[in-house]
Amino acid sequence: MSAIENLSQGKVNKEYIITDVKSNDEEMEKFLFSLGCYEGEIVTLVSILGDTYVIKIKDGRYSIDKQLASAISVKNI
Repeated sequence: MSAIENLSQGKVNKEYIITDVKSNDEEMEKFLFSLGCYEGEIVTLVSILGDTYVIKIKDGRYSIDKQLASAISVKNI
């Protein structure tokens, strides 16, 4: 099982555990937190369309860009 560093390196239809949300932009971190992106939460990468990543957190689906996906550190379940 290979380790990945952030969600932008993930595979579609795979669940990951969020280990950290780190960005140089505090507003971006607050936005991700408002979606439910925080340490210990499970996130599923639903699809990748260009630089748009569709993710599922709890019962919600969200579209984020590659910059946001790169700010979400994850590990394999």
